Amino acid sequence: MYTLSVATASHQYPIFIGSHLLESAQNILTPYLNNKIAIISNDTVAALYLPQWQQILTQSGYEHFSIILPDGEQYKNWQTLNLIYDGLMQHRAERQTTLLALGGGVIGDMVGFAAATYQRGAPFIQIPTTLLSQVDSSVGGKTAINHPLGKNMIGAFYQPQAVFIDINSLQTLPPRELSAGLAEVIKYAVLGDIEFLQWLESNIVALIDQNPSVLAEAIYRCCQMKADIVGKDEKEAGIRAYLNLGHTFGHAIEAEMGYGNWLHGEAVAAGMVLACRLSEQLGYLHPEDTARVIAILSKANLPVVPPAMPMNAWLTHMSHDKKVIDGNLRFIVIKTLGQAMLADNITADTLAATLKQYIA
Repeated sequence: MYTLSVATASHQYPIFIGSHLLESAQNILTPYLNNKIAIISNDTVAALYLPQWQQILTQSGYEHFSIILPDGEQYKNWQTLNLIYDGLMQHRAERQTTLLALGGGVIGDMVGFAAATYQRGAPFIQIPTTLLSQVDSSVGGKTAINHPLGKNMIGAFYQPQAVFIDINSLQTLPPRELSAGLAEVIKYAVLGDIEFLQWLESNIVALIDQNPSVLAEAIYRCCQMKADIVGKDEKEAGIRAYLNLGHTFGHAIEAEMGYGNWLHGEAVAAGMVLACRLSEQLGYLHPEDTARVIAILSKANLPVVPPAMPMNAWLTHMSHDKKVIDGNLRFIVIKTLGQAMLADNITADTLAATLKQYIA
């Protein structure tokens, strides 16, 4: 088992990563649980893992109840968030009630936001069951819901008490979802670790085949990188924005195509390619660098060509990006592979040149 720590200005907490951790869940998580527990999941994950968690909590003597939500990015909204609040109040949850976020990134984000706001702050634990959530969204305390005009526009920074990553949960993950998670893994390498990129190029097949030791190492390296960045910049005032590589373009794709039609990781993959193209326009990357990124994304069975969209759709959705300041679009670009940077005041001509092949 890997164990690492996330140390932010507001809170310090552990991340546990390994195989068959569920068998030791009671011993691992007891220090982070209060007497009353709410397990919050979706109908897909609950069918697979909820009975095991209920049994663990019952045998350990905890009072617990469950709230089951519909599955899908399209449900990451106010209406579904209110289902969490309804369940908490119906079961007389208190401020000390521990919320367990059992599921992927959507569940983690919504449960985190509910925890941040229920009685002005309740403790919660992330139990991510998808690769994307294990390497990215479960760590760092970003919580949010979507708005029809923009992804993750309503939320809060709120850190969990612990993150519990059992890689065996990935065995029930559809191949498309696994590939979507690999997009975020590749993102870490492209933005900040050229040696990790080389390692991924050598191990991408083993990752797709879910080799346990290779998976655990990849997850650990991603979580360690994110922990280091979040520890320096908890609320995205600076370098934490680098973790959004590909996301400005990707969120525009998700919003225009309809949440859930393109998986988040798929949109990020296509968005990374566009970020590389933009980096070329700015005189940083060479086309062969972009080709290298495209090659590994393709090996991970990810889309490398974004959908054709009207220019006004690209601009409208990107104008709602959280990195916009004073109306100016800002993008994460690649100065050289393994080194990201923030680019301000991208001109309309530069953006048009980047998107010219993808304008409907």
